[in-house]
Amino acid sequence: MLLPMSPRDSMFLLAESANRPMHVGGLAVFDPPDGGDPDELPRLFAAAVERGAAAPLFRKRARRSLTSLGQWGWEQATEVDLDYHVRRTAVPAPGGMDELMVQVSWLHATPLDRSRPLWELHLIEGLADGRHAVYVKMHHALADGVSAMRLLHRALTTDPSRRDMPTPWEPAQAHAPAGDAGTGSGDATSWQAPDLLVLSGAAVRMARDVAGEVAGLVPALAETVDRAVNHRGGALTLAAPESVFNVPVGSARRFAAGSWPLERLRLVAKHADATINDVVMAMCAGALRRYLDEHDALPEQSLVAMVPVSMRADPAGGDTGNKIGSLSCDLATDLADPAERLAGVRDQMREGKAAMAGRSGVQVLAMSALGAAPLALGMLVGTRGPVRAPNVMISNVPGPRDELYWNGHRLDALYPLSIPVDGQALNITCTSNGDQISFGLTACRDAVPHIHTLPAHLDDELGDLERAVGL
Repeated sequence: MLLPMSPRDSMFLLAESANRPMHVGGLAVFDPPDGGDPDELPRLFAAAVERGAAAPLFRKRARRSLTSLGQWGWEQATEVDLDYHVRRTAVPAPGGMDELMVQVSWLHATPLDRSRPLWELHLIEGLADGRHAVYVKMHHALADGVSAMRLLHRALTTDPSRRDMPTPWEPAQAHAPAGDAGTGSGDATSWQAPDLLVLSGAAVRMARDVAGEVAGLVPALAETVDRAVNHRGGALTLAAPESVFNVPVGSARRFAAGSWPLERLRLVAKHADATINDVVMAMCAGALRRYLDEHDALPEQSLVAMVPVSMRADPAGGDTGNKIGSLSCDLATDLADPAERLAGVRDQMREGKAAMAGRSGVQVLAMSALGAAPLALGMLVGTRGPVRAPNVMISNVPGPRDELYWNGHRLDALYPLSIPVDGQALNITCTSNGDQISFGLTACRDAVPHIHTLPAHLDDELGDLERAVGL
């Protein structure tokens, strides 16, 4: 049975090309337990592959046919070739973080095979310090960044002594003892294909809800345009300048990453009457200003970022797919003072959130779609419209608050990878992990050279922000 795919999810399949793979990813680095066998983690993964179990989410294949009128839908594969989807690789000597970043850059550049379920997992060995890395990628049609992170979290535990954890792709009950709910792939084993009556009822409710929204859509969209014209925060921007990031992308990728204690950002936010996300945005603004200035490419006008906003009513819920809106935020990169940049970002984010406060989900989606239209136009048809898209994408995906383990191996770092697209050759995604926050920077290799300098610029900017607020 072919289950319908939402228009938002199918957009990522329609926009995909050889130069523009549409998958998100994550790089997790694990420390082995004290005195543990360094080969234990590879053996555990090999045993899971041998068991051959895959949760329904990891058996979903994208399909379209004459019977679906050419529309994309999902079908459940009865079997999954785990030897294909789960792979082992190694970084070259000397096995440091630089070699790991290069390896992941290559892995992230390769499109997923559409004839198979849209995911891959790579166990990366050869790190000189004895750690193992796990790189996983999933098509954006299958999961957005929030749901992908949630899937990873469910495969982990706060108990360092637990040794019965399933792998991320397995059903929660595949390797859990009797009476133990496990923390694996969540709703995977309880998922049932809805019957036609359920689908019909959902369609009727959706039609009724959309009909009730029509009266509110026009003023919501009118306000979005008015805010853009008057350079106030909101979903749409008319102020993004030309920059080196707003070019067509090639197929090769670069990836860089860095982590900082979350408490440092929290203290800056407290002293500046801002949020941690405001500090993240200000760090990115300062780092981009430094990078562009080094390359004699800093625009006189401020860069503008597209900022995804999660629309999940229950962030801890069990749904996957894509449920996001977006804001446009002036990054104040035209200002030399870090305190002024932080204040500018803070005010823009407050205005943008205020524009969406009290709006229904349908209205927020419509406002976000208007703001994303210039970028979507370039992605889908390769043509730039009259309005320039925001210069970069910056997103902050909530992560686990506690120290987490997988069969005794401690999650030491978690770096997100995302999607550079035509018109936005750089994507910055952050996620928290226990007491630290990690930045993952994914870029087109040709458009954004020397991306390895950006983590150092982020570090410099955080130091400047601390001094600016008196820390």
